[in-house]
Order: sequence, then structure tokens, then C-alpha cells
Amino acid sequence: MDEIRIDDLEIYGYHGVYAEEKEKGQRFYVNAVLFLDTRNAGITDDLTLSVNYGEVCHKLSEWFVEEKWDLLETVAERLAGKLLGEFPLIRQTCLEIRKPEAPIGLPFGSVSVKIVRGWHEVFLSIGSNLGDREAYLAGAVAALKEKAEIRNVRVSTFLETKPYGGVEQGDFLNGAVALETTLSPKELLAFLHEVEAKADRKREIHWGPRTLDLDVLFYDKLIYEDEELILPHVDLENREFVLKPLAELAPNYRHPVLGRTVTQMLRDLEEKNIK
Repeated sequence: MDEIRIDDLEIYGYHGVYAEEKEKGQRFYVNAVLFLDTRNAGITDDLTLSVNYGEVCHKLSEWFVEEKWDLLETVAERLAGKLLGEFPLIRQTCLEIRKPEAPIGLPFGSVSVKIVRGWHEVFLSIGSNLGDREAYLAGAVAALKEKAEIRNVRVSTFLETKPYGGVEQGDFLNGAVALETTLSPKELLAFLHEVEAKADRKREIHWGPRTLDLDVLFYDKLIYEDEELILPHVDLENREFVLKPLAELAPNYRHPVLGRTVTQMLRDLEEKNIK
């Protein structure tokens, strides 16, 4: 990915733990690396196909003084979020905030915080088999689209499917959702649980009936496991109600563990079921 670099942008701000820092202020320096594809801009000499670094500098300066924060970590996080939200061509940013006049009481050059934030490609499974199923699914999609840290939401056709897991219950409406997000996997999972809770989702019976079910299938090509989340989603290659709608959105997306595309996994499963 190509880079646009901004080095040592000087801004006078009012961030710090001590009251004096917020009252008198001090100099800060911002270093930003903007990751994007500049090829089309380079070929056409068209600025609209790139990012105007002058505009970025003025926006950073404007955002920097809007509020007063205790921590450099918070300043960096807020600026990175605003950059990614305001300039859609930026796929990722590496942002460093330097504080050369920090009240340390010892000789030093500067202290700084550097973070890397960006947009991540995510695929979800979405389903419902209680109440007004279409309304629950539509509400979930609307909640995803309204979230500031989520963009480019695409939704598959909803399919009527039989329940999976052996629990006797009504048929599901199932689909898939593709999106981009700046949320971490655990932050995304927590948000999905909030959306489910607002739909009165109950977790009483494993694989039981539910008003709304939202599962993270893929998060980039991340392979991850803890007590709450496993990526890619467990056993998705054996679930036609997952693969069929997912194939509408990402037929050639390749499973990072199995090495099979969505289309290949769906074909394998269909052949297995015929036998």
C-alpha cells in the first residue's frame, strides 16, 4: 500500500493530566502516515483520487484543539478515528503524538505515543427464527449502518433454512453481511451482543430459538481464539445456511485455515449432502 507522510506538524494544544497543562497548554508534534492506493491519482494527476495532505493537516490541527484530554493515548485514538472517518480513501494510518515539553522534571527529548489503526474486512452471519424475523434482521442491519466505526455494509438475500444443531424449533431466516470496521474483534463482538440484546435475544438453550443471531465469520484473515471468540467461526464449512448467503457477497474469499474459497466449501458441502 502507498504512503503519504506528514512529519512534525506543530500544534499548540491543552492535553495533559495536570491542570496547568490544560490551562496554559504546550506544543505538540503530530506525525502521520496515511496508507492508501495512489496509483490512479498518479496516472491521472487528479487530486480527488488521492488525499489532500494540506486538508489533512488543517483537520488534524482543528480536531486537536476541540477537546482537552488527559492522555496522549486518547488524543491519538481520537485523531486516528476522525482521519479514517473523514477521508474514506485512507485504509490505515500510523499516528504518532509527540510531547516535547511534558512535565517530567528530567532532561529528555520528547515523549510520544504511536498507534496504527485502519479499516478491517469483516463477514457476519445473521439469522432469526422468533417473532417478526424480517424486522429483527432489518433492525440489525440498520444498527450496523448507523455505527460510526462501520461502513460499506452489504447484505445478502435472506434464506429460509431449517434449524441447525438438533433442537426442535421454527425455521430461520438467515443471511450474510459484509462490512468494514475500525473496531477490534472484541469490540465488534461486544457491539453485536448489544444489538442482539436490544432485540431481546435470550441465551438459554444452546443452538436454541432466538430473535436475533449475529456471528463473526471472518475478520480479515485473522486466526484467533479465546473464551469468547474464535476466528474464523467454528464449523462454518459445514453450515449451508452460512455458506450459501456468504457466497453471494464473497464467492472467492478464501478461508485462512482450510485454504478453500467460500464457493469451494459450499460445493464440497452440497456434494457431501447428496451422498
